[in-house]
Amino acid sequence: MLTGAPPAFCAGADLTGVEEGEFARTLGRALRGFTELPIPTIAAVDGPALGAGTQLVVACDLRVATPTSRFGVPAARLGLVVDHWTVERLARELGWPVARAMLLGAETYDGAALHRTGSVHRLGTLDDAVTWARELATLAPLTIAGHKVALERSAPEPASDVDVEAARAAAWASADAAEGRAAFLAKRPARFQGR
Repeated sequence: MLTGAPPAFCAGADLTGVEEGEFARTLGRALRGFTELPIPTIAAVDGPALGAGTQLVVACDLRVATPTSRFGVPAARLGLVVDHWTVERLARELGWPVARAMLLGAETYDGAALHRTGSVHRLGTLDDAVTWARELATLAPLTIAGHKVALERSAPEPASDVDVEAARAAAWASADAAEGRAAFLAKRPARFQGR
């Protein structure tokens, strides 16, 4: 079970001094770690799950959320590009239309909307998620482990793509990325120049 502390599940990464290198590698290892566990992982979401919060949510196998919880990846408001694994995982777990809107339009969705698409498996509270986890704990563990391996292998990690990595590195090193972080920290709209 992965959950946050009120008032948020995870409001995203602390962007103070964040650079693409070590932060991205460490976050990537943590996210992939959830997929390698032999047990089902449940994200119990109450409140905002933005940026790295949504990345944590889609790294989990199952999702329980309150109807008003918020999900999104506001990278386009910050001048940043998320890694290829995140793009693939968002598309697979939330669906292509939702992933496109989050990544290309910086759109956010509430728990009720994602429940209607099947991306949030159950609407409810942390208590509801704990009840579900107890039910899952009574199921055959070897069966669950086998199914989880098969599900993860059915959509393997994307191969390293030179063009994707070049676009990502260029965005992180850009003046726009510096402006996006500065604007976020100053709580003002960013003024992007495309460089």
